[in-house]
Amino acid sequence: MAYSSDPAAQAKRGFVPPRSEEEQLMMRRAQDLFSTAEARGVPRHSGFLTAREQDLCLAAMHKCGCKTYAFNGGWPGAERKVLCIVPQDCPWQEEPVQCIELRLSLPAGAAAPEHRDYLGALMGLAIDRSCLGDILPDTRTPGLAYLFCLENKVDFICRELTSVGKFPLQASVCSAEKAAAVPQPKRALKTGTVPSLRLDAVLSEIMGTGRSQAAEYIAAGRVEINHLPEQRQHTEVFAGDIFTVRGRGRWQLTQIKGKSKKDRVIIEYFQY
Repeated sequence: MAYSSDPAAQAKRGFVPPRSEEEQLMMRRAQDLFSTAEARGVPRHSGFLTAREQDLCLAAMHKCGCKTYAFNGGWPGAERKVLCIVPQDCPWQEEPVQCIELRLSLPAGAAAPEHRDYLGALMGLAIDRSCLGDILPDTRTPGLAYLFCLENKVDFICRELTSVGKFPLQASVCSAEKAAAVPQPKRALKTGTVPSLRLDAVLSEIMGTGRSQAAEYIAAGRVEINHLPEQRQHTEVFAGDIFTVRGRGRWQLTQIKGKSKKDRVIIEYFQY
């Protein structure tokens, strides 16, 4: 139980500026997209973006003063999203994101393919990753999944994607609403306490390991915060941060809930 609340502990992580030439290029491309949309008076959109790329594009939109933009992943909980820029008084002419139903022919008792199996089959068609969004398995029906992709790749995927691994597959266009209705796994929220909001202390708690072991993962370059590598044990963490530990899993720190009676920081988190 929290006995006091520290307002400073509720602070959110600020924007992390570009850390490489590649990230600087991402921001310039987003600004160029805006310039083209404004100059031609037509909507423009990017490919699918990772969470980090979305942050960079958002900063680019603020920098160039663009206010008529949105990020669209095809469904409310999307991780990968497309940046859509629509000049004022210009209606969107076509939906850039479409949904495809992927239905496998699975023998009785066969294990359904995983996300990486679907993605591997798609990449085997030489499709650029930026053309592909989220892949949602339907947990109610083994062998059924939904793919979000750019509109101009729909016909190609429906025609060429005929199997995943050794299982035959039927791909067909479907509504995004049908995919969005698929029940998503519920995250089990957990609560713990840490001596401070240092990265090594928080990782130790959420991974259920010793602090020295957490420090080893960080020093070995196996840890990312919000999809960015982090090798400093003392880095401060914030509510909303996502931690990826290569080979171990991914967690999100959902809330910092103040201090305990023993003056330890109470955190709430879940594992993906």
